[in-house]
Formats: sequence, C-alpha cells, structure tokens
Amino acid sequence: MQSAPARDYSRAGRAARRIFSTIFLLIILGLGIFFYWKYFYTYSSGNRYGLLQKFSHKGNLFKTYEGEMILSSVRSNNNIALASEKFFFSVADEGVANKLMNLQGKEVTVHYKEKNGALFWRGETPYLVDSVVSVEQNNPN
Repeated sequence: MQSAPARDYSRAGRAARRIFSTIFLLIILGLGIFFYWKYFYTYSSGNRYGLLQKFSHKGNLFKTYEGEMILSSVRSNNNIALASEKFFFSVADEGVANKLMNLQGKEVTVHYKEKNGALFWRGETPYLVDSVVSVEQNNPN
C-alpha cells in the first residue's frame, strides 16, 4: 500500500517542477524582451543640423566617441545664434567618428537613432549617430 502514495508524490513533484520551470522561462523571456526594448529597440531616428562644437574619444575601461552640437534655433541679422540648444550624442562606428573628428567647428547634419537607454560600451547617451549626412562649409560673408 505504500507504493500508491509514492506515485502521488512523484506526480506532484513533476507538476511542481513543470510549473517552476515554466515560470522561470517566462521570467527569462520577460527579462530578454525588456533588455532588448531598453537598449536595442530604436525609439526614434532622424537628422540634426548644427555646429559640431566638441568631439572626443574618452572613457576609463571602454573608450567611446562622444560629441556635442549646438543647434541654433533663432539667428540675428549677422547670422549669430541668439537662442540655442545642445545635442549630446555618441558614435559607435569608428569610420563615422573619424569623419566627425575632422569636422569640429563646422556645421554638419548627422543622422541619429535614439535608444531607450545607453550601454556603457556603446556610449554615454541614448543618441547614437550612425552617419554624417552633409557638411556645410562656413562661408564668411
């Protein structure tokens, strides 16, 4: 008579293991979806035009390319920016970084992708510049 309760315990044990493994897999799947959404999903993309003020290669353990552009919104008659906003961005591609390194002090248009979060090996900002669309030469008039 002892063998019947042992079977019940083994069935209950298998059912409990199946429930726990299903919950564990759902948690892992949920974490994977969250990680993808937070760090790899492109929230928005577009172009920004402005004066490339600063571009550097920095970091302690992971060196990343970081840039800063001044986006002018209101200009005076003498083409002087009266109101401006700064656009901070990161660059993951070394070829694009080399182009931007040579364009400091010039007005450029860059294409960016905005992520929901920044990964420390990819840059400090959620804005990742992936190409320089056009370069406008400063014309002294």
